[in-house]
Amino acid sequence: MTNHWSDLQNTDCALIMGGNPAENHPISFRWLTKAKEKGGKIVSVDPRFTRTSSKADVYASLRSGTDIAFMGGMINYALENNLIHREYVAEYTNASFIVKKDFEFNDGLFSGYDEATRKYDKTKWAFETDEEGNPKKDKTLTHPRSVFQLMRKHFSRYDVDSVIAVTGTPKEDYLKVCETFCSTSKIGKSGTIMYAMGTTQHTVGTQNVRAFGIIQLLLGNIGLPGGGINAMRGESNVQGSTDFALLYHLLPGYVGTPTAIPEHATLEGYNTKETPSGGYWSNKPKFLVSMLKAWYGPNATKANEFGYQYLPKGNKNYSHINLFNAMYKGELEGAFLFGTNPVVGGPNAGKEKEALSNLKWMVAVDLWETETSAFWQEEAGSDPSKIDTEVFLLPAASSYEKEGSVSNSSRWMQYRWKAIDPKGESLADLEIIHMLVKNLKGLYKNESSAAAKPINALYWNFGEGHHPDIDLVAREINGYDLSTGKLLKGFGDLKDDGTTSSGNWIYSGFYPEEGKNRSKNRDNKDTGGGNFLNWAYAWPANRRILYNRASADPSGKPWSDKKAVIWWDESQKKWTGNDIPDFKPTVAPADPGGTNPFIMINGGVAGVYAPTLNDGPFPEHYEPFESPVKNSFSSQEINPAVVIIEGEFNLKGDSKKYPIVGTTYRVSEHWQSGSMTRNQEWLSELAGHMYIEMSEELAKEKGIKNKDKIIVSSARGDIKAYAMVTKRFKPHMMNGKKVHQVGMPWHFGYKGYATGDTANRLTPHIGDANTTIPEYKAFLCDIRRAD
Repeated sequence: MTNHWSDLQNTDCALIMGGNPAENHPISFRWLTKAKEKGGKIVSVDPRFTRTSSKADVYASLRSGTDIAFMGGMINYALENNLIHREYVAEYTNASFIVKKDFEFNDGLFSGYDEATRKYDKTKWAFETDEEGNPKKDKTLTHPRSVFQLMRKHFSRYDVDSVIAVTGTPKEDYLKVCETFCSTSKIGKSGTIMYAMGTTQHTVGTQNVRAFGIIQLLLGNIGLPGGGINAMRGESNVQGSTDFALLYHLLPGYVGTPTAIPEHATLEGYNTKETPSGGYWSNKPKFLVSMLKAWYGPNATKANEFGYQYLPKGNKNYSHINLFNAMYKGELEGAFLFGTNPVVGGPNAGKEKEALSNLKWMVAVDLWETETSAFWQEEAGSDPSKIDTEVFLLPAASSYEKEGSVSNSSRWMQYRWKAIDPKGESLADLEIIHMLVKNLKGLYKNESSAAAKPINALYWNFGEGHHPDIDLVAREINGYDLSTGKLLKGFGDLKDDGTTSSGNWIYSGFYPEEGKNRSKNRDNKDTGGGNFLNWAYAWPANRRILYNRASADPSGKPWSDKKAVIWWDESQKKWTGNDIPDFKPTVAPADPGGTNPFIMINGGVAGVYAPTLNDGPFPEHYEPFESPVKNSFSSQEINPAVVIIEGEFNLKGDSKKYPIVGTTYRVSEHWQSGSMTRNQEWLSELAGHMYIEMSEELAKEKGIKNKDKIIVSSARGDIKAYAMVTKRFKPHMMNGKKVHQVGMPWHFGYKGYATGDTANRLTPHIGDANTTIPEYKAFLCDIRRAD
């Protein structure tokens, strides 16, 4: 989130796309209701008429997998009708940058494409630079190779009629969405975009979000209260877990993981390769060395590159789908699964269950037996000797049975105290990791092998026994001045000479020397603008609205007093306001860089053009991996840069055999793979059966009635379910062709009180070209009566 939950009350229009917050993020609707009371609008764009749609002022349907076409049309609408904040665009984005002559776009392909490798040469998308290496600009935005003009040309193909022919959206609904949301470009207005997995779980998921970013920058909505791009996390600590490197390609604080390329062979080489010349990421060496000092303590010295060589440097994609593909092929011996249930939640879940049987050992850490921890029961039936995998189940503690912090969607780090003691022998994850590490260190202490060195070097000083001192963990995350032994006041104090430590630079400052653990702050008084600065701690630096310098014009005056966040106080010679400035407080607007609000980006401006992504600098519509229609915008059917895993693991359905678009979603009564909620009797009673939601028109064509038992088939397999016939789905008419869509919850499995077939047996094993997130939200299937 660029903004935060309580800031939603400040919006004039919330565009909700790829999410259903009224049902799945209900607390957000408290704040959206307040916005509506002030005259704000809610726009819901979804294939299904959801509970969110029922509360919206404007609703528009679209075929799942056509988000870029939908948003590309809105971008074109804003440009053609001059509904943009032109000064904001010229001053605060790279729209004025001049692109080299190498850049081209033809028939769905950007310049530099290699069909054999399915990769782009991104140097073909570079900017022209002056003698000092700075991008050349034209702030009139009229140069034919300016980003602005290239963007206008690219999206001119997304006219309204072309868009709705792809999305299936009724024209009057589409125009109403564009008109309502683009009105937020007016001074004194702001609009927010809220999204969830319905946006990201596609082969073009990253570019879906990029399209949101482009329209928000054109409208001048980033950095303002009630504005921004706000990802709604599906769990209490998704934000925190990604902050602390849940993602395979990152170290804590979003520092890139070293790989096996020659440039990463040394710490100096890594820093040279990965550190930009400008922007706050120019401090990356300070973040990395301080992190290494936190991990390896006195064993991290300048002589040994601060332990840099202890970091593994692979050359493979370690994403979920690639790990399970390797597992399926027998390339992995073992796996630790902490609180995850891929037999229900993984794409092509039937094959993922088969892959588990190729392991030698598996450790499942969970509250109770899940479909994954007991996969061998179904896979082998009554004879577990058929499965070679040795399974260990470690009992874990629930969130109420342990203490520690979580970071919610708002980036707010909030401490939670233990309510009750854990049951039986169950332990918190932190305790399990603590015991595991201490035992590993004991096993390797007398060895000097390559495997032993990083484990022996690890500085694990969180106390003895089974229970680590959480306060020591928190202090290590914040970091120390190692010369004085005092806790740091913020990441601005980090150094790359080995004299500071910090386990995660973005959280440095939450536990300063002169104060307490700020994640425990619970002052619920509004400090202005709904920011609640004394409740919990928001990274970075307790800032609540990212890029808030953009809420003021180049001179430092708020674009509108109604939307003021921070402003330049000439009498005090500093930035002030009701939030922590996302800017160096003493840099005046007239100073070098004083008008550059996007401090994390080299050049200080936001990117409506992104030359670093794997699949192009502008979003382009491609059809999902499985689609019922041909791509209307080019001859490139699917994302040309997507990685396709060949073989049995990735079977592709044909639209003649599987003509119906399928998608998955969540319901209020169950959570994630259902492991917790399906083991609760009352929730199981409320939503006890796997069902498929379909339109009345499709049900009539198939001869299906409400509550009939049906079979849903895809190229990956079949599932059984009950039919739910509703008005919430409608067939889409696209270029004269009727296309049906069905939806299904993905929470069910064969454990617990409420059982049912798993929706993800149907979904394909393919992911986004940048993140490799699986494409759960658009696949092909067919349905029939079970009898």
